[in-house]
Formats: sequence, structure tokens, C-alpha cells
Amino acid sequence: MQEDSPVQNENTPDTPHTEQPQRAGRRNRLVVLSAAALVALGLGGVAVATTGGDHPAPAAVSLDAQARAEAASRADRSVRGSSTPVAPSLSPTPSPSAVSASPTPAKKAAAKAKPKPKKTTRPTPAWVDPMPGAAVTSCYGQRWGTLHAGIDLALPSGTPIHAAAAGTVTQAGDASDGYGNSVFIDHGNGYLTHYAHQSRIAVTVGQKVKAGQVIGYEGATGDSTGPHLHFEVHQGMWNQIDPAPFMRARGVDLGC
Repeated sequence: MQEDSPVQNENTPDTPHTEQPQRAGRRNRLVVLSAAALVALGLGGVAVATTGGDHPAPAAVSLDAQARAEAASRADRSVRGSSTPVAPSLSPTPSPSAVSASPTPAKKAAAKAKPKPKKTTRPTPAWVDPMPGAAVTSCYGQRWGTLHAGIDLALPSGTPIHAAAAGTVTQAGDASDGYGNSVFIDHGNGYLTHYAHQSRIAVTVGQKVKAGQVIGYEGATGDSTGPHLHFEVHQGMWNQIDPAPFMRARGVDLGC
């Protein structure tokens, strides 16, 4: 007796054939979901997949990189195809000849505008040395038993004698009493100065003189052992005082 073999229904699908479409459908849904997630995250990628069962999905292509490449290509074409000339540099490098050219007008004007130093002259002090640079041969005080009432200043004969301060000449000539040719100047403050033994007198009575003005020249007239100036200070006529401290108080050191 022959065994009955199981009868297959043609309408019943084979098991392996039913599992393969289900697996492929799940794969397709995963690919689509992955692509949607990439777009949502802003990564600019697009996942492209095929519905074929055994073919692998192609790699994602970055839209951002592709856009940059297209923009660079368009910019390159626009520059090469543009007829607008490129603007020259605003600060071209000067040539050596331009550097060595003559100074600019501004520099010339600055050089011309530079002020020249002015020559300054010192004002004459109120009191000065009657014979600058002279050697002191005798100071005020007792000498040979009598009062030497002035200071003797010696330089070669003919050396100019200067008024010690501004004033008016009250006497000019031989003053007798051994003084020889003398000049007296009244300074208007109760003091007079006396310049004796002059070889020549350069002023006259009543003349106004300034400090430092030449009033005569050194000599040896009168009772003198040699050319020198005998200089006295009178606090009132013929009331001689020591000229050294008086002149020192007025900024003049006579060396005594």
C-alpha cells in the first residue's frame, strides 16, 4: 500500500519567501528613519538607499560641503569672466628716486620757520668794579701812621677808569692834597665816589654818567709812587668810609 505524501497547497506561501520581504521592509524603514534624523540634526547629509535587498546603501553626501564647492566654483567663474579692472593699491611703494627727491614743502617751511637764537645782553648792574681785573696794592686803613682812606687798584698806565654807579660829576680836575687829577661823582643817595691820580680826565662837571661809563684813565699824578687808581667812597663829602664792605654789599668784590 502506497503512503500518502503530504499535499502542498499552492496558495500557501513558502516560509523562506515570506521572511525575506519582511526583513527587507524593516531595513528600508530603518534607512528612511536614519536619513530623517540626519536632516533634523542639521548635518546636511542625505541618506540615499536602494530598495534592493542585497545592494548596500551609498555613503551620505554632505550638502554643506557641496554647497561651498558650488559657491567657490561660481565665484571663480565670475572673477575670470569679469571685465572690471582690479583697483590699484592705495599706497604704492615709492621708487628710490622718489625717496631721494628734494624735501617736501612742509619740511622746507618747518626749516624756514625755525627761529634763530636771539642775542641777549645782560643789563648793566647798578654798581660795577671801577677797574676790572686790577691788582690790589693797598686797602683802606692805617698806613705809615696816617689813614689810607681808599683802595689802590693797579694796572698799566692809561687803563680806562669806570664810574662805579650812575650819578652826576661834581668835580673834575686837580683835587690838591696829593690826589692829582680827580673825578667826584654824586650818586644822589648821600654817597659819592672819588677817582684819583688820573693821567687824563674824560668827563666834565655837571655831566650825567651811567654805571660803567669811562670817566678817565689811570695815571700817577699827585703824590703817587706809580700808576694806579685811588678809589674812595664818601658818605657825605670828605667823610670817607671803607669801600670794600660798601661795594661788596652791592655785588662788587674789590679784593680787600
